[in-house]
Amino acid sequence: MADKPHINIITSGHVDHGKSTLIGRILFDSGAIPEQELRKLQEKAKELKKETFEFAFVMDKLKEERERGLTIDIMHREFETNKYYFTIIDCPGHRDFVKNMITGASQADGAILVVSAKDGIQEQTREHLYLAKVLGINQIVVAINKMDAVNYDQNKYNEVKEQVGKLLQTLGYDVSKIQMVPCSAYVGDNVVKKSDNMSWYNGPTIVEALDMTITPPEKPLDKPLRLPIQDVFTITGVGTVPVGRVETGVMKPGDKIVFEPSGAQGEVKSIEMHHKPLQKAEPGDNVGFNVRGVGKNDVKRGDVAGHPDNPPTVAKEFTAQIIVLQHPTVITKGYTPVFHAHTAHVAGKIIELVKKLDPKTGAVLEENPQMLKPGDAAIIKVQPTQPFVIEKQSDFPELAKFAVRDMGKTIAAGICIDVVKAK
Repeated sequence: MADKPHINIITSGHVDHGKSTLIGRILFDSGAIPEQELRKLQEKAKELKKETFEFAFVMDKLKEERERGLTIDIMHREFETNKYYFTIIDCPGHRDFVKNMITGASQADGAILVVSAKDGIQEQTREHLYLAKVLGINQIVVAINKMDAVNYDQNKYNEVKEQVGKLLQTLGYDVSKIQMVPCSAYVGDNVVKKSDNMSWYNGPTIVEALDMTITPPEKPLDKPLRLPIQDVFTITGVGTVPVGRVETGVMKPGDKIVFEPSGAQGEVKSIEMHHKPLQKAEPGDNVGFNVRGVGKNDVKRGDVAGHPDNPPTVAKEFTAQIIVLQHPTVITKGYTPVFHAHTAHVAGKIIELVKKLDPKTGAVLEENPQMLKPGDAAIIKVQPTQPFVIEKQSDFPELAKFAVRDMGKTIAAGICIDVVKAK
């Protein structure tokens, strides 16, 4: 696997449009899931009287999710195509789970947008696509799914394809570079195998479209190390094992390492990925690493690891460019929502509305506006209410993206353009 270039992709789209089933189908048909695993899932699905869900079960490992039929947490699964080795980050479509979508999107090189041929574009289709754009995901394959539910009707496909094309265009995507594929994840049409049910379509399958249109990112190897922590385990006889994905730089066993914002320092004893020891961890690698000299309480989710000679930036305040997606009223100075960046989420007070911009061109519309409403783009200044690592776009775009959330909704998405350091 490792000799093929590695690409992280997310799936996004509305809650019932078949994302998990599509992934299950890709994994099964590409041989990434053994038949006996699928058989077990089929039996489990029958027991729960959800016969058509067996593929989705592959991703929705959590018991609670199986019973509710929803995807909550982010799952990682691997599969291979002719050209690449992919990790799928399955992003929940359900409304409350946008923050996972954000964590997922900030790790992704490309996306599969799933749109049901039956229902067309829904509110979440727009929201996810919009987030993908703001978070810098420019490589997209569109799966127009559930073609079996519309009797493989070409007109229905063309209608949804046109809707999606218009939406992509308004958001500034180059539609000529985006492949749209009519498919049925449940039946298996045009996912890995060509369909016999749509003789009118002669384009690629989903997996062929991924190979054609998605290219691996340049690895930022020569940049300083930045590794946001997703989880911390205490393993008996081993010690503290933080887990996360290397965004930039390289980490090796023996390295001195610092965690910010706490400033805790330790030494990397060993690194592993998928239960195999690594001699070095590079951008894109999801790793667990054992640290000597650091206790369980010194490191937590949301911290960022780096080398002491170039530690991650702890912000006293930061300047950001945002786009307001929705808000119950309007956003004014003094508003304190929660900022989700990489794996951290911290409340931040908006201390200044610097200027309002034209979302399409970026031109300044108004200096020091009184308020912002949905659809507005703006430059704002933010004061985090507790220490928090964020980097500016020009230094580390990987750690500059964030979403602004309040009352279970994503209010805005943005990128950090400047930081006043706390230390």
